[in-house]
Amino acid sequence: MITRRLRAGLIAGVTALSLAGASLPAHAQWIVFDPTNYAQNVLTAARELQQVNNEIQSLENQATSLINQARNLASLPYSSLASLQQQITQTQQLLGQAQRIAYSVSTIDQAFTQQYPQAYSGATSSQQLLADAQTRWQNALAGFQDTMRVQAGVVTNLNTTRSQINALVSSSQSATGALQAAQSGNQLVALQTTQLADLTALMASIARAQSLEAARTLETQAQAQAQTNNFLNYGPGYQAGSAQMFH
Repeated sequence: MITRRLRAGLIAGVTALSLAGASLPAHAQWIVFDPTNYAQNVLTAARELQQVNNEIQSLENQATSLINQARNLASLPYSSLASLQQQITQTQQLLGQAQRIAYSVSTIDQAFTQQYPQAYSGATSSQQLLADAQTRWQNALAGFQDTMRVQAGVVTNLNTTRSQINALVSSSQSATGALQAAQSGNQLVALQTTQLADLTALMASIARAQSLEAARTLETQAQAQAQTNNFLNYGPGYQAGSAQMFH
């Protein structure tokens, strides 16, 4: 009796499980979890994510490199070239305005041939000696005046030079790339070259004035020697002769 009851209960349970299984969807009837396959899928996804991150980082590095190249190639927004050229032009104009004897080899040779002879002959008149001395004095005076004008021009350029130095130093400190820094340095070198050009012009004008004064002094000595010789060369002198006082 008990055996029949157990058998009937088992049959009823199997039947109930069969009906329950039949009522579920086909894809939900057999669900199997594979830990190994799951771990491989996770690892593959992680590798793909890392590769994407690497590509993003590479693109960011390339963008940064392009930005740096653009900065290095950016031109300096400030230029002192026009001002420097104007300073040199002004100094050249002052030198070109030299009075009487210009900065020219041919002009100097001609002037010294005519106005600074190495020696005067005995036939040179006093009027000619006086005219030549006055011409040489005027040349020396004009030379010193020209020197002072060049000095004034150089001193005037100092204010412009100071402004250019301040602007170039400021531009150099705020340079965003290698090209701007190099251009600032080049312009500072050009500014120093302009200052050297002004200094050269000033030294040339001083040397010119000193040379004219030295030539005047030497020629004055030669002229004094010629005048002394003319004074002493008064002829054969007194000669005794016969004279009759009474007829």
